[in-house]
Amino acid sequence: MQKFYNREKELKLLRKISQNLTTHKGQLSVMVGRRRVGKTRLLNEAFAGQDVKYLYFFISRKTESSLVNEFAAIIQNELGAKFFQPQSLKDIFEYLLDYAKTNPITVIVDEFQDIQRVNPSLFSDIQNLWDSSKQSSMMHLICCGSLYNMMTRIFKGKDEPLLNRDDRFFKIQPLKPTYIRSVIEDHGKFDAETMLNWWCLSGGIPKYLEWLANFASENDNIFEEVISDFSPFIKEGTHRLVEDFGSEHRIYFDILGAISQGNTSRSQIENYLGIGVGVHLEKLEEDFDSITKMRPITSKETSRDVRYSISDPFLKFWFRFIHANKSAVEMENYAYIRRHIARDFETYSGWELESLFEAILMESNQFGRIGGYWDSKGKNEIDIVAINDLDKKILIVEVKRNQQKYKEAKLIEKSHDLLKKLKLKNYEITYRGFSLDNLIEVMDEFVG
Repeated sequence: MQKFYNREKELKLLRKISQNLTTHKGQLSVMVGRRRVGKTRLLNEAFAGQDVKYLYFFISRKTESSLVNEFAAIIQNELGAKFFQPQSLKDIFEYLLDYAKTNPITVIVDEFQDIQRVNPSLFSDIQNLWDSSKQSSMMHLICCGSLYNMMTRIFKGKDEPLLNRDDRFFKIQPLKPTYIRSVIEDHGKFDAETMLNWWCLSGGIPKYLEWLANFASENDNIFEEVISDFSPFIKEGTHRLVEDFGSEHRIYFDILGAISQGNTSRSQIENYLGIGVGVHLEKLEEDFDSITKMRPITSKETSRDVRYSISDPFLKFWFRFIHANKSAVEMENYAYIRRHIARDFETYSGWELESLFEAILMESNQFGRIGGYWDSKGKNEIDIVAINDLDKKILIVEVKRNQQKYKEAKLIEKSHDLLKKLKLKNYEITYRGFSLDNLIEVMDEFVG
């Protein structure tokens, strides 16, 4: 098994909750994070080999009766309940809460939001059972899900039965740049170019880092392995998204494909596709957490000056180079796709360098606000503006792949309009050029 990176705080808290059940009784934790981010691995690390009895249930998209049979078999094997024959998922929860009155137990329910597809009334059943048993059952119930906004709605929506039933809410994020660096260093491959490539291909998603680590040991040219017959990356975008998007997946794929080709405003996307996409953009952002709205750092939340970006660096790469060449994928003409990457990746990764530096500044915890800036005409663009209001400092950054192309005088000139709009007096302003040439130095400076 691959080395486990980061998540120390989450591991410690999850174990503490489960180990104190005899004192605190029923505890409900919610864990959310996009697919492949390592939620299941984290839970396994937290409880496997520990002195804590735990059960793991996965809500796959089967009929309720199929899930009941599957879960009943787990209970019979793990708890020795040989004559337990439930008829519904409600019976499963009822039995476990009753069992927990005399035996501390941790119960993990993965892809919890998919109960909506199996039996929506189960949410109310769980609420009633939990409310009546929480004070007497020594259960740590962990509801885990990959659709952040759906999970948030289930536990925070004002008309939802499970409103505020959670005692802890864990949001599992991709690994930060320092941990990506650690993975690369552990495989003896670390340099600035490799760091940027692995950022573009993983965005810090542990599963992708694991794949890249395996490939790195086989070939110095990572794209020879990533774009090849047996590479899991080829179908990964489809596997990750089709199930979530359901019957409308084609329009969502078209929108993400349009964004990946540089159509970042709603009007550009609609012109590119020839259809209205307002409702779909809203769902991609709010329900699926697939895109991010970007506004100038000087704008209010209500500003209509919006650009859209694909949230996940890997999916950005996948739509730009793999999905865009789906005919070549069907013909298994991987050499053609590698030629496309050889032609365009240097320019593409130069743009992605900006998101990597932004992630580094976020990880530094030195700033309260980080974003970009462009004026109302889309001009005078500034790549990164990082503001520390406590210490009254502003960092204004131009990102170039090649440091020689950075011109500080030009950046200062472009910043006049930004500073006028920020209206921040007596702030110390620093202008910097970040590039692939000084990536390692910037990482050392900001995140050690």
